[in-house]
Amino acid sequence: MENKTKVTQFILLGLTSAPELQVPLFLVFTLIYLVNVVGNLGMILLIFSDPRLHTPMYFFLSNLSLVDFSYSSAVIPKVMAGFLVEDKVISYNACAAQMFFFVALATVENFLLASMAYDRFAAVCKPLHYTTTMTTRVCALLALGSYIYGFLNASIHIRDTFSLSFCMSNLVHHFFCDVPAVMALSCSDRRISELILVFVASFNIFFALLVILISYMLIFITILKLHSAEGYKKALSTCASHLTTVSIFYGTVIFMYSQPSSSHSMDKDKIASVFYTMLIPMLNPLVYSLRNKEVKNAFKKVVEKTKLSLGFTF
Repeated sequence: MENKTKVTQFILLGLTSAPELQVPLFLVFTLIYLVNVVGNLGMILLIFSDPRLHTPMYFFLSNLSLVDFSYSSAVIPKVMAGFLVEDKVISYNACAAQMFFFVALATVENFLLASMAYDRFAAVCKPLHYTTTMTTRVCALLALGSYIYGFLNASIHIRDTFSLSFCMSNLVHHFFCDVPAVMALSCSDRRISELILVFVASFNIFFALLVILISYMLIFITILKLHSAEGYKKALSTCASHLTTVSIFYGTVIFMYSQPSSSHSMDKDKIASVFYTMLIPMLNPLVYSLRNKEVKNAFKKVVEKTKLSLGFTF
């Protein structure tokens, strides 16, 4: 009778159960989250405040920063609470909500990266037609489409996961309610649900990757045709930050979702998850600010204005 009791809450086992690591990990994750918040919200404010950054590339970057901030915020605060007060219990509905927002926003990021690759293709390969290709309407439709598809995709996974029966263990071998970790707890037949997860996730990843790869293949063909060293360098610099972000993001996501949960090692999944829930959202604004001259100039301009205002105040 006990095994048939319906699960009403889950217990997140977290990254580690070692007591001596709880406070150090809390401090590390707090620092990561602070850098994440300051970096991503700062990037959004910087792009919004500087008219020179009101271009398609920075429109997508501001959306990327918003998504990075949002989906890491769906995960990290609960993880930090688990380290500090050992609050590892999460209700059934809260678990579903966390999973929904994480899946939705991670999917949005996936397609935003593909949209940014198309934008770089238009900028490098068709510079004379760039303003007519990447119009405000086109950019808005690409971003809106990413958000709509992301939330529809999350709805599929939520329905698929929580239509299963949870009547045995409620111990989630993860630090947040990720789809494979929660699905593994089901006491009903989950083979079809796993196939749907792998198929949908693989389609999302590889469709976006195909757009990115084709865009960059055409970009590199165009770059090789350039006879100007300055033009060659400029073309590469416009793509370097995006390529760095794409490499980190897809490396970890492909590792996580392109295999059935039966072949997963939960410890390896936790390490991969740290990258795409915490480190990638923190690194993205750093990558774009450190490798991008326009962002650096805009930041210097803001700093100079701040110094002047402080000087007038005092």
